[in-house]
Amino acid sequence: MAIIFTSCTNSVSTETSTSVKAEFREIKQETYELTKPTENIAKVLVLFGGFPEKPEDIKREFNILDLAKQNSIAVVYMNYNQKLWLAETEKQKLAQQLQTIFTDHQLPTDDIYIGGFSSGGNVSLLISAYLVANKSFGLVPKGVFLVDSPIDLVALYRSSEKNLMRNFSEVSVQESTWIIETLEKAFGDPHEQLSTYEQYAVYTSVTDNIDNLKNLKDLKIRFYTEPDTTWWKTNRKADYDQMNAFYIKKLSESLKASGFNQLAYIPTKNKGFRANGDRHPHSWSIVDKSQLVQWIMD
Repeated sequence: MAIIFTSCTNSVSTETSTSVKAEFREIKQETYELTKPTENIAKVLVLFGGFPEKPEDIKREFNILDLAKQNSIAVVYMNYNQKLWLAETEKQKLAQQLQTIFTDHQLPTDDIYIGGFSSGGNVSLLISAYLVANKSFGLVPKGVFLVDSPIDLVALYRSSEKNLMRNFSEVSVQESTWIIETLEKAFGDPHEQLSTYEQYAVYTSVTDNIDNLKNLKDLKIRFYTEPDTTWWKTNRKADYDQMNAFYIKKLSESLKASGFNQLAYIPTKNKGFRANGDRHPHSWSIVDKSQLVQWIMD
């Protein structure tokens, strides 16, 4: 399974608000940052970063703000990360947090889009499904997207086992050790506790379990991934079935077969680069921002 960590800085958000332009306002809180038009907000885009991205990291790696401003889209950058799954209590608390953000800043609730990178994509799908099922929060999204997310926890565990046996790169060994320890502590060994993994994972390919996404059937959905097998083989000795891309494709096929007619699977090629110029297929940059904004505005 592909790497889920991304680089970040250690700066801390401050609880201040300043005027960026006359027609836009930037609000910074500890748990989120918001840039919104001062009036006539057309849509709201909520973004979740990957491990361990904060709002400033999302902004750096995914510079969508200019396009958002051109289309009067408010952007909420969530300081909510280090989550590969969400417990029921976490879903409720996150939904309440989002509800407070929308209420406090008078954001429209009829055109919400939610998306995230890596583990943030897992969060995006799971919280969107929760909001659809719990309409009392008044935040039913119209669309959701993920960017190269590790959606299958069982596959993530098994891939980590392979990485430890292979012992190829220090980064891979460190991540795989942490993943196995984290998953075992939460759910046990998937060879013995498969049903527990199914309960929390976005998707479990070994049983083709998509139950946790059934509430998203009527939403617009986009899955972005860059299946660069050469890069992963060269840099991590990883096989195709260890990549996020492998399971994202399988999930897209399973959902389409189940009647998810508004789902787009979007594989890319040679678009993955970090903001510092480093080549990495596991990056925000695989998203065509202009096309994403057009999808939001349609």
